[in-house]
Amino acid sequence: MRMLVAAAFLITSSAAISSVAIPSVAMADEVDDAHKLAITGRDAYWNCLAREYPRDSNKTMSDQEFTSLIANVCPSERQNFRVSLIDFLSLQFPKQDADANLTTANRAIELAQKDIVTAFTRRKAAA
Repeated sequence: MRMLVAAAFLITSSAAISSVAIPSVAMADEVDDAHKLAITGRDAYWNCLAREYPRDSNKTMSDQEFTSLIANVCPSERQNFRVSLIDFLSLQFPKQDADANLTTANRAIELAQKDIVTAFTRRKAAA
């Protein structure tokens, strides 16, 4: 009788564990996919910003003009990066406030723009 109870417990326990593991694996896959999309969005945005950097028309711009240009170029790439990063953050940190995820995404965009502008101003100063 003990063996039957132990076997039933083992079967029930393994079924419960596997039913818990399946959503965990699925969730991990979903987080991984969202991470890949966020990386792809980031790369697309960076590449778009990088295409603006060497243009001949920018060589005569002031730092302020270039900063304004960079803030307004690549709108679809910027929005795609923002959305994909927010999606990833909401899956990675489900208890975090949505406003915090938006702030983080906007900060990432701001830093990307700042890096391009910094490279531009250093190149102009060296020339």
